[in-house]
Amino acid sequence: MPDSTISKSPLPGLYIVATPIGNLGDISARAAATLALADVIAAEDTRVTAKLLAHLGLRVPMTPYHDHSDERVRAGLVARMDSEIVVLVSDAGTPLVSDPGYKLVRDARAAGRHVTTLPGPCAAIAAITLSGLPSDRFLFAGFLPNKAKARADTIAEFAALRSTLVFYESGPRLSAALGALAEGLGNRDAAVAREISKLYEECVTGTLTELAARYADAPPKGEIVIIVGPPGEAVTEEADEATLDAALRAAMIDKPVAQAAKAVAKQYGLDRHDVYARALSLKEQA
Repeated sequence: MPDSTISKSPLPGLYIVATPIGNLGDISARAAATLALADVIAAEDTRVTAKLLAHLGLRVPMTPYHDHSDERVRAGLVARMDSEIVVLVSDAGTPLVSDPGYKLVRDARAAGRHVTTLPGPCAAIAAITLSGLPSDRFLFAGFLPNKAKARADTIAEFAALRSTLVFYESGPRLSAALGALAEGLGNRDAAVAREISKLYEECVTGTLTELAARYADAPPKGEIVIIVGPPGEAVTEEADEATLDAALRAAMIDKPVAQAAKAVAKQYGLDRHDVYARALSLKEQA
């Protein structure tokens, strides 16, 4: 039977604490107790963490720790771990998962400090469970690059992997990212999950081109996770007119007409000139 006890005299050191990704009720009893015992909380954004502490009725000293924190900040925290409880949190979810923190953990271990983790919410894992896509093997890839060339190069690295792929993304970039994934990976089954554990939680499934078209004119709000099925989960039937149009609209978000037509023609094995003519027609209708 799992041990549910919480030590009243925890060792000094670093405590990596997962916090809710939306619903504040998801904070664990052990996480809340550890926050209450902390001498200092190293927070990605102290304003965000202050809301969680207020919800718990706690007043605990905080210090910022984020991507721009320098070596002196880490050294100061590691020094405090010799005799104090230092808690590391991110704005939401599990620290270090596409968030700052691994350098602090590395330095704490190098200094011989006590390091432990309090598991809890993680948007990537929650999204996989919602998607209905294979979950026996997956790769978390974080955020794709913003520029088209770098994004395409990154996607190409994943093309041959026989695993489900998980990405974080923002609303304004979502459709372009989905279109780039379709071009680089093929028109695989996918899901877009957002606002996980919140009132307007949503998980939309479909092919990459269908999802790119869905969000082309209506970028969603909130924290977004893209889940892409592995090779072999792709849709293999010939593209009908609606599918072709959806693919072209998605590709033309961040590509000239000729490049978009070339990419979609290659994706579906169609004549490039015919696809280019259709792309021009769609462009004129827009």
